[in-house]
Amino acid sequence: MKKDCIKIFKCLADKSRLLIINNLMESPMYVELLSERLNLAPSTISFHLKKLEEVDLVYSVKEQYYVVYHLNYNMLSLTLRDLINIEEPEKYKQKEREEQYRNSVINAFFEYGKLKSIPVQQKKRKIVLEEIAKAFQPGKMYPEREVNIIIADFHDDFCTIRREMIAFNILERKNNIYTLV
Repeated sequence: MKKDCIKIFKCLADKSRLLIINNLMESPMYVELLSERLNLAPSTISFHLKKLEEVDLVYSVKEQYYVVYHLNYNMLSLTLRDLINIEEPEKYKQKEREEQYRNSVINAFFEYGKLKSIPVQQKKRKIVLEEIAKAFQPGKMYPEREVNIIIADFHDDFCTIRREMIAFNILERKNNIYTLV
């Protein structure tokens, strides 16, 4: 039961609608009774009830001469997490944007497989270090000299890059032996 959370929040961002919901929590009611209780015109109450109905917070049932409005407790029982949970297509778009950003950083800082400069910005630096880490094999143990040689293929300042890879938890060092995390 995925609803448009923005419409729900907009609908709830009105004091009169909150008062209507509050009254309907006591019991189902018809427009005229809500109008008397809230001191609002029946047309105003009808307008707000229509908005609440559009987002399924209330529903109506015809009883004799009256239309009685009830709260939709299924909608009211949704948690904030249920309402704001991003749907899969949006998550896919986010991942796509992240991948585009990552590629633009790699293209900006690497030329012919060599690192032109070490990024100052942490986010970009991490992307660059993760790209260099692709040269290491998972599970393999590397002596410091071999790590330096691999990193030197990308940039002359292998000491800084090695230290940064440890700081970003990309490489792990124990007794001068390095492994990919």
